[in-house]
Amino acid sequence: MQGAENLGYHWQWQRVPRYLIKFSAEGWQFGPLLQGLWLTLEITAVSLVFSLIIGLVSALMRLSTSPMARGISRVYLEIIRNTPLLIQIFILYFVFAPILDIGRFTSAIVALSLFEGAYASEIIRAGILALPTGQWEASASLGMTRGQSYRYIILPQALRQMIPPLTSQGISLVKDSALVSTIAIYDLTMQGQQIIAETFLSFEIWFAVAAMYLLVTTVLSILVKYLEHHLAEYTT
Repeated sequence: MQGAENLGYHWQWQRVPRYLIKFSAEGWQFGPLLQGLWLTLEITAVSLVFSLIIGLVSALMRLSTSPMARGISRVYLEIIRNTPLLIQIFILYFVFAPILDIGRFTSAIVALSLFEGAYASEIIRAGILALPTGQWEASASLGMTRGQSYRYIILPQALRQMIPPLTSQGISLVKDSALVSTIAIYDLTMQGQQIIAETFLSFEIWFAVAAMYLLVTTVLSILVKYLEHHLAEYTT
């Protein structure tokens, strides 16, 4: 605070609320920051669903007896985990989006889903491998196919171990979603940049944006703790 004052910066916190909630002839409405937060949550929710699907498929491919399936999954994981998310967003939006005729919103969803899916894949695979081999033997003795074993025995048990780290990955997804602002998606970060460009309220807006991200991730962190506690009681 003192450093900003030494730079001749005048704090104007009273101007921030109008960018959260505004009143018009139609009544109370979300301001640009809350609109951006809603879009951030929407992107996060959709990406989380697809990342879990991608992660599950990739994990099952890694555990498959097919060398081709294991190879494809391995290549996917190595490419995604060893390149920056920002570069992946740029490649998808500037290279593949024009070819596939998809918009920036879809490009952002695909990029985030592929990125988070790679990490979800390892979480799911680790959860499956953590189960005793006796579970596989029991399902085989019942005459179940591999698919039936996954559906009725393996995945339901592994899910209890996977939920906490997967929820934590969802928290990371909220923060990673800020990078979609680089392709002009008006999420929370982009809305903050736009407001600052118009008002020069650099410190106030960035503090407000950071507080909103902190609020969302804190709520999710509490949810993770609750799940860990609940599952620990369930399994004891």
